[in-house]
Formats: sequence, C-alpha cells, structure tokens
Amino acid sequence: MGVQKDRIRFNVGGRIFETTATTLAIAGANSYFAAYFDDNWDLQSQNSGEHFIDRNPDCFAAFLDLLRTGELNIPSNVSERLLYREALFYGLLDHVRTAKWDQFDGNRLRHSGSIIGRAAGDGTAIRGGPDGGCCVAHGSMVHVYDWTMEENPSINLDYQRINDIGWIDSQTIAVAACERLGRSGDGGMGIFSAKTGELRHKFQVRHGEDVKSYTAGAMSFNSDDKIFCSCKGRSNEYGIGVWDQITGKQIDFYYEPMGWSLGEADRLQWLNGTNCLLSATLYPRKDNCYISLLDFRDKNSMALCWSDAGAPVTDERRVRDAIGMCETGSICVVNEYEELGFMDLRNPGANVRWCSRSRLITKGKMSDEPCVPKLALHQGQLFSSMNDSISVFSGPDWVLTSRARRGFGGSICDFSIGGDRLFALHSDENVFDVWETPRAPLL
Repeated sequence: MGVQKDRIRFNVGGRIFETTATTLAIAGANSYFAAYFDDNWDLQSQNSGEHFIDRNPDCFAAFLDLLRTGELNIPSNVSERLLYREALFYGLLDHVRTAKWDQFDGNRLRHSGSIIGRAAGDGTAIRGGPDGGCCVAHGSMVHVYDWTMEENPSINLDYQRINDIGWIDSQTIAVAACERLGRSGDGGMGIFSAKTGELRHKFQVRHGEDVKSYTAGAMSFNSDDKIFCSCKGRSNEYGIGVWDQITGKQIDFYYEPMGWSLGEADRLQWLNGTNCLLSATLYPRKDNCYISLLDFRDKNSMALCWSDAGAPVTDERRVRDAIGMCETGSICVVNEYEELGFMDLRNPGANVRWCSRSRLITKGKMSDEPCVPKLALHQGQLFSSMNDSISVFSGPDWVLTSRARRGFGGSICDFSIGGDRLFALHSDENVFDVWETPRAPLL
C-alpha cells in the first residue's frame, strides 16, 4: 500500500478540513481513512474536491490533531463519551487509548477515576481485561466494563455465588461459581460473551462415564488454550480440572492427594517457565496453608509442596496470598502485616524466608473488614494490597518504591492489572478505582 502526496479536503458537518494522505495513513489500514491512502482509491470527489462526512466537526478536529501530533486535546464542549463514540466510527479507538495513558509503570500511577458499583453488597473479585476494560463480580452477577468504562450487559448466574472470574481474551470471560444447593449440575464453570453476557459454553467434570456436580473455585489459563480450575465435588472429584477452552472437553484432572488441599484452592497460576501449575490454599479459608507445584506429566508426585500444617505458626507468619515469579525462581508470599516472604521455586523442600526489610514503613495489622492482602506481579514490579492502599516493590531486593492510595471506599478487597491499567475494588462503598500511567510530557 503506497502513500499518496495529494492533499485531501473534508467537509465534516459543515466545517472544512484539509490534510494529506500521509497524515491519514497514521490512522492505519483498519480505520475509516484507509481508502484515502490506498493506491487503488480514486481521490476524485463529487463536490469540488470535498469529501463530505456527516459527523461531529469538533471531534474530527481533535482526531486530526491526534494523527498529526500524537496528543489528544479534547475540546471543552465535547464530552468523553461523544469523543469515544466518534472514535469508534472512525476506527481510532486504539489511537485515543494510546494517547490517554502510557505503558504501565507502578511507580508513576495516577488515579483517573472511580466507578460506583451497580449491585448491592461486597464485591467478590475484579479483573482487568487485555484492552483496558474490567469485570467485577458481586454475588451472582458479573458487571463488565469496556475500556471507556461504559457498562456492557451483565452476566447473571441466577443466584449462584461467583468464586472467581477471568478474561480468556478481550471478547470472552470465564466464570467459576458454586453449585446451587439442591440443584445438581447448576454449579461449575462457564465462558460468556463480554459484549452480550450470553453463555457460550459450560464445562463439565466427568469421573469415568458420569457427569459430576461440583463447585468451581480459582481459575488459571495458559497459552495452549487450557483452563485450570479447582473443583470441590460431592464424592471423589476433588482436585484441579483441566479443559480445552475451544472444544469444552475435559482433558485432565489432578486428584487431591490425601491430607492435602487442592479442591478449595484460593489461587491457581500457570508458570510458563516450569510448565507447572501453582496451587495455593490459604488462611483463613483453611487453618493451614498449602502451596504446591503440580506437574501434570507426573501426577504421582508434586514438584513442590509446602504447608505449615503441624508446625507452630504465629499469626504474623500466616500466609494470605502467594504468587510464582519464574524470572527470579521463587514464590512470593505475604502475611497480614504485608511482610513479604520467599521460597525457592526449584527446591521441593523449600521453607519461607521472610524479609523484614520489605515491610511497610508504617506497620499495622489488618482491620476487621473481610479483606486480605493480595499480590500481583507485572513487568518486573511486585504489588501488594493492604487496607486501603496498594504498595509497589521494585528491584532485586523488592524495596518499597511507591504506594497507590485513595481515601474513598474503605479497604481494598481485590485488585488486578490489565490493559496497562490497575483496578482496585473496595469493600465499603461498592466502588472500584482506575489507575493509569500518565504519558510523559513532550520535550
């Protein structure tokens, strides 16, 4: 596709604009303007060289300026909602999104807005989507937002309590829920359209030839189109199920070893560096913590297993969350004081090495609210929630380098990073915050 040098004139809603095919080419081949810089397009127009577009001229002016300079300047008389709608028409949403915030950096995060929830009661989970949107679980509902924070149709599981949610891609959301009491087969896991909320597929657990009822817990996904989910059934279907997310077929099951806890796992995480699945069942769901590394090629043993069962454990050492870090060959854990601990990912008998130097400057026990510290790892930075703030740890020694905090909404019950945004779900006021990295100023 060649770029023509001809100047092009537009009449947009009665206002005249003039630009070049070179400028329009920046919009990309999937934009409204693609034909104007195609060698096969005849630039001759019907009205004295003008191409008429019956759209908002103020938005068009902002888009031309965006293509010319890379900066988005929204006119005072144009709402963001109108601008996003017009950007969708021209195929420029990605350009608008890129101009609004920079690549994710936890140490440069700025609060960009708060969204009041649409449902009563505490939220269960929040997950950032790959395109900058998010989904929030409240009870039996999942509320889905696109990257403009416009709400899509909700996912309704009809009184089934949701345990976990996750994005398979920008169009598809997986939901794990409890089996409805007295209704066999109503629980489990399904995938839904993020745009319409419609069920696309429901995943079954099979034991032999029988279909079993089960409660689905924590989920994880990998690049081979597999879904992993902790399963708690009525008989012997306790453990981790594996499904093909395209065909919906169950392809494997890791049954819970005697004296261990997999079916009630709080966190599952696929570790590409080890081709293993991290499973963590944590306090306070269980009196003891269980962290294991499962190799599905050899289900007779665990690649790593750690538990505080039988050992004298003080409250300060109870693990509240765990995350695998393949780059450093370790598993990071956090306690209720936000002290970080580490264990060797390659050592099956590893113990937790607590690092007091990583604790917050102001040490304080959790409040009485039902919120526990959560961990996330993103682009070499470690994130930990504590009460109403999220701390960022950086460098080889995981030093506390910044903190994101808002005074509205109470303690953070969950947070997630996706699409170069951080989303924090608060417990008190049914609100979630959106954090972004501002663009660096042009010199």
